[in-house]
Amino acid sequence: MPGHRMPLCTRLEPALVVIAAGVCAALHIGKLPPAITTLGEALGLTLVQAGFLLSLVQAAGMTLGLAFGAVADGLGLRRSMITGLCLLAAASALGGAATAVPALMLLRAVEGLGFLLVVLPAPALVRQLVAPERVHPMLGLWGAYMPFATALALLAGPGLIQLLGWRGWWWGLGGLSLAMALLLARAVPAVASARTTVPAAGPPAGTVAAAGWAARLRQTLAAPGPWAVAVTFAMYSGQWLAVIGFLPAIYTQAGVSGAATAVLTALAAAANMAGNIGSGRLLQRGVPAPRLLAVGFTTMAVAAAAAFAGGPDAGLPGWLRYTAVLAFSGVGGLIPATLFALALRLAPGPHALSTTVGWVQQWSALGQFAGPPLVAWVASRAGGWQWTWVATGSCSLAGLLLTLAIAHLLQRRARGGPGAGGSIAPGRA
Repeated sequence: MPGHRMPLCTRLEPALVVIAAGVCAALHIGKLPPAITTLGEALGLTLVQAGFLLSLVQAAGMTLGLAFGAVADGLGLRRSMITGLCLLAAASALGGAATAVPALMLLRAVEGLGFLLVVLPAPALVRQLVAPERVHPMLGLWGAYMPFATALALLAGPGLIQLLGWRGWWWGLGGLSLAMALLLARAVPAVASARTTVPAAGPPAGTVAAAGWAARLRQTLAAPGPWAVAVTFAMYSGQWLAVIGFLPAIYTQAGVSGAATAVLTALAAAANMAGNIGSGRLLQRGVPAPRLLAVGFTTMAVAAAAAFAGGPDAGLPGWLRYTAVLAFSGVGGLIPATLFALALRLAPGPHALSTTVGWVQQWSALGQFAGPPLVAWVASRAGGWQWTWVATGSCSLAGLLLTLAIAHLLQRRARGGPGAGGSIAPGRA
């Protein structure tokens, strides 16, 4: 009828709503660092306890990523995301009312489970919701969800905590998660139609899907593709978090002010978005995925050497070092979005897309868990950060070797060889 306007939720693109839900979930990962000082004053949070709060979410991903991926495949992609957002909303709301650190830790672990239920099915659901020619650009956009949320939390968190207190910060993000769950339920179709199917290696999808989550786990772990993608992701995530995570400490030691340190760190994290989005467009234009991985790992190795080699007194000028950090994060951003695309392509079948992404997430969390302590150990042994590039460069070298293995799997799959896996067919919504 004239003048009638469609409701907002029906005018939003479903795939963008899925990506926004991932950003919302990732904000719960990034909400803690800006609140650590305030939590110390309010609840007596110690630095050791703060470390546990920071690592609990990664511990959930490191130990349960594969299992929760199988759960998401069985539960349904859309339903899994809605469940995860509701779990995040409840845990954050209760966390805002917590009066003791142990309760906050328990609820932080619950948030980790909700986070997994949201982010593991998202790539496959995005794949379902867009036309084939838009899959890679949208997966590139999805790959930027974590650095975008990290930068947003670092920039907005301090001001909002000062205005609302840490409890208001927790409750606000809980309310945002609940609103996002309602929006996703309204804006994303209950059943997304298949766009294209690439025949998968192994038994038919229906057979394995009917057999349940145990069969999905077995077939995912038996295929070389998920392993290659997952371990490669660990080589990326460990060194990226180590460098970005220690930037505040590095700049503070160099005499940079607290406000400037926060902005510089947020910009370095946000630079990662450019690589993620760019990789999606390059994949769409036909640039081979192994080439993007090779460029990303090579740039990270060279940039880390430029940023850290020689120490602050013997190396490059400060502005060139920071430029190298931006290149490390920005060009390195080619890697995660490319690996998300490869995870869907090298999954053992359409029934195991979230299971494969869960295995990738598990190794990504392992890299994030192990990378920072490794770099910190090197720095403590060397008496400074000047040998950081050796640790990160070793990860890049391993990533380049794994890239060769991925290229071999893609060639074998193109020839129709056995064992490579390979389906980008959608799962159940």
